[in-house]
Amino acid sequence: MEHNIHDSDGSSSSSHQSLKSTAKWAASLENLLEDPEGVKRFREFLKKEFSEENVLFWLACEDFKKMQDKKQMQEKAKEIYMTFLSSKASSQVNVEGQSRLNEKILEEPHPLMFQKLQDQIFNLMKYDSYSRFLKSDLFLKHKRTEEEEEDSSDAQTAAKRASRIYNT
Repeated sequence: MEHNIHDSDGSSSSSHQSLKSTAKWAASLENLLEDPEGVKRFREFLKKEFSEENVLFWLACEDFKKMQDKKQMQEKAKEIYMTFLSSKASSQVNVEGQSRLNEKILEEPHPLMFQKLQDQIFNLMKYDSYSRFLKSDLFLKHKRTEEEEEDSSDAQTAAKRASRIYNT
């Protein structure tokens, strides 16, 4: 059975998020990458910086880790390698030790085979593009929009409360 916690004004608190998404995104890169909307905005930003491949590689590695089927893993591992890691890759990511990932490994994939590289890219994003993203117009505009929406909904709530008082 599900219990909703009710605020003092009787509305269920699950209906409005306790933290605005931009506040969540600003709290950590992990939060940002867990939020599909956050990923979308971050990708828009990285596209402008010509480094979208970093987040695409990170997301591809996340998908890869969830795979169970060996055949699917082999295909995905090859795809990740060809897209991001091979010297001829179309969206090559800048990681150390990519040359050590030889194609033999791709035949015997395991869920964490890209983990070290994924961590490198995560740190690259975290200490580089992520901090710039938080200062970017794209992020700040989104944040302003959120704040404006909140202001207008606060005004409505206040009006509702006022009408409730007068209707007693």
